[in-house]
Amino acid sequence: MSFVMASSGIPLDTGALISVVLEGILYGFSVLMFMGTIWSLTYKRQVQDIKRPIVVVAILLLLLSTAHIVASIIRVEDGLVKYRDTYPGGPVAFFADVTEEMFVIKHALYVLQTLLADGVVVFRCYVVWQSVWVIIVPTMLWCSIAVTGLYAVWNGSQYNTSIFDPVLETWILVFFISTIVANVLSSGLIAYRIWAIERNITKIHASAKNTIMPIARVLVDAAVLYSVALIITLICFVCSNNGEYIMVDLVVPVISISFYMVLIRNAMNRNQNYLSAVWTIAEMEQGNLQIYPMTPLQVHVSQFTRSDGTSAYGVANEYQSSWRSPPKWRWYQGRK
Repeated sequence: MSFVMASSGIPLDTGALISVVLEGILYGFSVLMFMGTIWSLTYKRQVQDIKRPIVVVAILLLLLSTAHIVASIIRVEDGLVKYRDTYPGGPVAFFADVTEEMFVIKHALYVLQTLLADGVVVFRCYVVWQSVWVIIVPTMLWCSIAVTGLYAVWNGSQYNTSIFDPVLETWILVFFISTIVANVLSSGLIAYRIWAIERNITKIHASAKNTIMPIARVLVDAAVLYSVALIITLICFVCSNNGEYIMVDLVVPVISISFYMVLIRNAMNRNQNYLSAVWTIAEMEQGNLQIYPMTPLQVHVSQFTRSDGTSAYGVANEYQSSWRSPPKWRWYQGRK
């Protein structure tokens, strides 16, 4: 088994046991965050107001991560217990076999979850910018993720080789680079757009207390968490280190955690009256927001005379903004 000796780091059987334990811990966190996400999307809302596409994505992420950890547990049980004494080369050779059924299933699930998560980020970018031209590069990167990821899984399932084989290594390397760049680029574009809008708000109304910058910070935090996990995985892969096997298993729940973190923290910001719950990721993903600079405040003052000789003044503040509906006119009366 020359492909077993080509890698370095901890033994594969030890790494498989470590990865399933760590993945189980992160999976537990992701389940709790999934429950918080569903609560934040449904609490005190009518059925027709629930953002169904977001709920569907959250459920799909949970199902994929659940299927992945189940496959990981089955693979560990097969390698360390079921085939421990019968597989040629022992547990180390078993966990190095990229054609093994559970190995193929695990990595196929990982690729699907990556496509789903990165697709959501690209879609957010489109909704925020409202321009197809902005997402041309992220979309091309997403297509690269799909092609390289699926081909790597298929190629590995056909040939009993190592993931560090020169031919397979090229496809996997492009896959990791594509998903890192797509995630960083899309999240960066979203954060920049939000920052630009915040700057326009400040220029128009310097005393505004509400801010949309917490949304940008949430998106950046999620992108950093996901990107750091991917970069560590890429480093291990480039160094032909067996830690790559562990990191790939950990990235799966990290993807779910990053997605849930955005929705939960955004719900917390909404409760703190950030933009009165108008600027929410849920609404952005539904396409309910049209983002344009706010127009200046218009004030209309009128005067009329009562029968008793006193005067009353009416003041109406009309906000011409696409972010929220114009408020109802308020009439303030006073005597001279």
